[in-house]
Amino acid sequence: MPPPFLRAAFAGVCLLARGPALADRVTVVRFVGGAAPAMRANVRSALSLQNELDKDLRPRRLGYLLRVAEDEARRALEPFGYYAPTVTVERSDRNGQPRGHAAARTENAPDPDDPDLSATSPPEDTPTADSPDAESPAGDAADEEASSQRMHSRDHTLTVTVRIDPGQPVRVRGFDLGVDGPGGEDATVEAALALFHPRTGEVLDHTLYEAGKTRIARALADHGWFDADLSSHRVEVTRADQAADIALRWNSGQRYSLGEVRFRQTPEPFLHDALLHKLVRWQPGAPYDEAEVERLRASLVALDYFALVDVQARPDEASDRSAPVVVELSPAKRSIYTLGVSYGTLDGPGFSAGVERRYLNARGHKALAQLDWASRRKAATLQYRIPAFAWLDGWYTASLQASDELTDYVNSRRLELVASRSGQYDNHLNLAVSMHLLRERWAYRTILKPTEDFRFASFLFPALQADYVDVDDRMEPRRGFGAHLTLRGGRGGSDGQSNFAQLYLSGQWFHGFDEDSRLIARGELGHTFAGDVLDLPPSLRFYAGGDRSVRGYGWHEIGPRIHTSGGVYYTGASNLLTASLEYERYFGGPWGAAVFVDSGSAFEGRHADMRTGVGIGLRWRSPVGPVRIDLAHGLDGPDAPVTLHLNIGADL
Repeated sequence: MPPPFLRAAFAGVCLLARGPALADRVTVVRFVGGAAPAMRANVRSALSLQNELDKDLRPRRLGYLLRVAEDEARRALEPFGYYAPTVTVERSDRNGQPRGHAAARTENAPDPDDPDLSATSPPEDTPTADSPDAESPAGDAADEEASSQRMHSRDHTLTVTVRIDPGQPVRVRGFDLGVDGPGGEDATVEAALALFHPRTGEVLDHTLYEAGKTRIARALADHGWFDADLSSHRVEVTRADQAADIALRWNSGQRYSLGEVRFRQTPEPFLHDALLHKLVRWQPGAPYDEAEVERLRASLVALDYFALVDVQARPDEASDRSAPVVVELSPAKRSIYTLGVSYGTLDGPGFSAGVERRYLNARGHKALAQLDWASRRKAATLQYRIPAFAWLDGWYTASLQASDELTDYVNSRRLELVASRSGQYDNHLNLAVSMHLLRERWAYRTILKPTEDFRFASFLFPALQADYVDVDDRMEPRRGFGAHLTLRGGRGGSDGQSNFAQLYLSGQWFHGFDEDSRLIARGELGHTFAGDVLDLPPSLRFYAGGDRSVRGYGWHEIGPRIHTSGGVYYTGASNLLTASLEYERYFGGPWGAAVFVDSGSAFEGRHADMRTGVGIGLRWRSPVGPVRIDLAHGLDGPDAPVTLHLNIGADL
C-alpha cells in the first residue's frame, strides 16, 4: 500500500486532470398541467428551489433541490384538497433539451403529527407527510457523472418544469359541527355556524375550513362566551376513499356581561371623566357585546382629542363573569395651525391661515378661527363647538362667517350666523340640523355709474343636511358610493315678505376594475321654489361650470347671465343638473392619467341648456393626497377654448 503522501499527490493530479466542475444556474421555474393559478402560486412559494434562482449551484445541491421539489409541491396542493396529485419535475437547458433529473411520485405516507393548517400547508387536524429536510447522498453519483459530461460545456443555464396533475380532490364525507351549551342558541353564533364551509360533499378546502373555524371562535368571543373551548376538532383524511371526516364542536360555557368602564388618561387627566362616561351606552351587567365596545372606541376617536385610544375588555379581571372595560387615552396636540397659498382666476393671488384648539377646557369645548384673503375675495370664520351626546354623538356648533367679493362684475358682502346640531347616525350616515341668519348685500358693477345700486336681503331659515358615505377608502375610493342632501327654506328678502325652499342632491359612485384603474360617476340635482330667483341673494342660487362641476367652462360660467358695461355677471339660477363620467388609470406607480366627459347646466324653467366638456388629466398620488390636473375643452361655446383645473385632496 503506497504511503499517505503518495496517495494525496495522486488524488491532486487526478483533480487537476479532470478540471473544475462547472456549476448550474436555474433561471426559470415554470408550471404546466391542470393546477389552478392559486394552486400554482402556492406551489411556487413552497419550493426551496425558488430561493435559489440565478445562483450557481453545485451538482449535489441542485439534485437535492429537484428531489425535494416533488414533496414540496405535493404538500402545497393539500390545502386545496388534493392529496393524490402526480408531480413531475424536469430540468432542461435553455435550448429546451432535457438534462438529468426527472421523476414522478403520486403518494406520500401520512404523518399524524403535522399540526399546521394554513394557505401553504395542510389543515391542523389532518394527517400529512413530511418532506426531506437534509441533502441526501442518493443520486449523487448520477449528478457527478452528468457534471463530468458537461465539464467543457459553456451552457449551464437551466429551466425547471414542474408538471402537475392534481387528480381527484378529497371531499367531505362525515360532518359534525356545532356549539354545545347556551352559546349554541346565540343568534350571532348560529349565523357563523351556518356560514361554515366545507360541508358534506364539498372539496376539503383548508382555507375555507380555517376561515370558518376562526369565524365561529370570533362570534363566541364577540358575544362574551370567553370560556368557550374546543371539545372536538378533527379532520381525518382517508386517501384511498378520497374522503374526509370533519368533527368540530365547542362547549360554550357561560356568557360574560359588560362591566364598569375605567378611563386612564396619561400622562395626566385633561378631560372630566364625567364627559367621557356619557359615551358609554351600556349599564354594568348587560350581556357582553363587542359591538358596544367598538362603538365606544369609535366615539372616542371621533372627538379628535386623543393621539392614542385603546379600548380593551378584560375578561381575565372579571368578577362573577362581569368583564371590566379599560380605556387608555393620551392627548393629541392641543393646537393645530394651518397656512396656505392660493390663486384663482377670479380671486387673484391669496393665502389662508387658521388655528384650531382641539380642547379649550376640561369639558371638551373646541374653537376655530380661519382667514382666507385674496386680492378680490376675502372671508373670515369663527367657530365654537360643544360635544353633544343626547340621541346621537355629535356637536353643538355656533359659527359666524363674513365674506367680501369685489370683482369686475359684482360687489357682494355677506354675513351669516349659524347654530347647528350634528350627529353620527351610524357608520355611514351623518345628520345635521341648523338655523341660519343671513344678511347679504350685492350689486352689478358698471363703468357708466359712479355709484353702484346695492340690493339688500335678510333671511332666516332652517336647514337639514345628510351625508352618506360607504366606500372602501375615503382618500381614494375604489368601491362604493357617497351622497349629500340639503333641504332648506325660509322667509325674508328686502321687504321681509319673500319665501323660498330649496333641494340639493349630489352623489359619487366608484368602481375599481383592478388595482390601477377605476371608473368615477358624479351627478348633481338642485331645485329652488321661489317667485323670482333674482330676489334671492347670490349665495342662495345655483351655478354650473368649473373644476367641481362642468370642466371646460369657467367658474359659474354656465347658466343665465347679465351683460353690463363692466363685464358679464353670472346671475345663477333656480335649477341645477350636472353629470360626469371619468376613467382613471395609474401606470404601476404614483403617476396616472384620466379621460372624462362632463355635462350640465344651471337654468330657469323646465328646459336645461346642457353644456358639455371633455378633457384629459394627470394624476399623482402625492404624500398629502391625490393631486388632479385637468385640461378640458367645452364643446358648446365656452368663454375660453381650453381651461386648466387643479384639485388637491380626497375625493370625498
